Amino acid sequence: MNQPLRIGLIGAGMVSRHHLIAWAGIADHARIVAVADPSADNAARRAAEFGITQTYATAEAMLAAAELDAVDIAAPREMHAPLVRLAAKKHLPVLCQKPLAPNLQQATELANEVRDLARLMVHENWRFRGYYRDAAAWLRNGRIGNIKQAQLTLLTSGVLPGPDGLCPALERQPFMRREKRMLVAEVLIHHLDTLRMLLGPLRVAAAQLSRSSKQLVGEDGAVIQLQTENGAGVTVFGSFAAHGHPATQIDLLEILGDKGAIKLDGPHLVCSGASPAEKTYDLAAEYQGAYNRTIAHFVQSLRDNSPFETAPPDNLETLRLVEDCYRLSGWEALR
Repeated sequence: MNQPLRIGLIGAGMVSRHHLIAWAGIADHARIVAVADPSADNAARRAAEFGITQTYATAEAMLAAAELDAVDIAAPREMHAPLVRLAAKKHLPVLCQKPLAPNLQQATELANEVRDLARLMVHENWRFRGYYRDAAAWLRNGRIGNIKQAQLTLLTSGVLPGPDGLCPALERQPFMRREKRMLVAEVLIHHLDTLRMLLGPLRVAAAQLSRSSKQLVGEDGAVIQLQTENGAGVTVFGSFAAHGHPATQIDLLEILGDKGAIKLDGPHLVCSGASPAEKTYDLAAEYQGAYNRTIAHFVQSLRDNSPFETAPPDNLETLRLVEDCYRLSGWEALR
């Protein structure tokens, strides 16, 4: 049996716990042996919880001292590009949380720069949720025929004050307050990527962005109109300031074909028409499960020397959609 791969984790914030749970689940194949974070408290807390013996104040120190086979980057987005470069200089394979860089141009430059230095996979895990994997299988099997139209809706009151006066989404992820690109770049990027996985190549035909919350710098509402290669219309309708909706994020997806339809409503996935089917999911389990599957795919691809599903060439197509949303909406030009 091959020895487990030795992984260095960069970043010990909120999201890192989901990474560490996933790594712990495949400890026979790969395990976190070191964690780096400028916050000594954060690094120590994660190390203690998951039995990690090496902690470092900087990624540079970890890369210089620890014996590693790959790196997992779970640091803030503004640090992704410089950290990828550091690991690539050591010729270490890298799994990097999305987005790869703050914008398409920087991501493209980064991908080109490290292409011959190290293998790179973007940690875009939404598409690895079980209900989306099953929907993709149904589509591949032709259950609903030719796709005619689709709509994905995400409505949450996360940036609206609750009974306690606090905004749940901003308490959970305070950095959202200061992001100039918020809803599309931070949240709907997942949905755009997932729609690409389900429906194939997409282009943005139009986008309208808005802001309701005065606590944000960026947008909290979006209506995005897209088109598939075959001309089917696709709409993304999202808001983090939707009165009357819960603060939790629940996806609603409908894909209409000429032989049937697929509908996801929270935990329920239904295929109607000529080939009916129905499944129900545990949403909490799927949230963690997406991290588990993403990281397992990274490790398996390293073991097999097989392609990453979300390698830079694929992920740059998602970032292109994000960029087009801001460009076509004129959101940033108006500010």
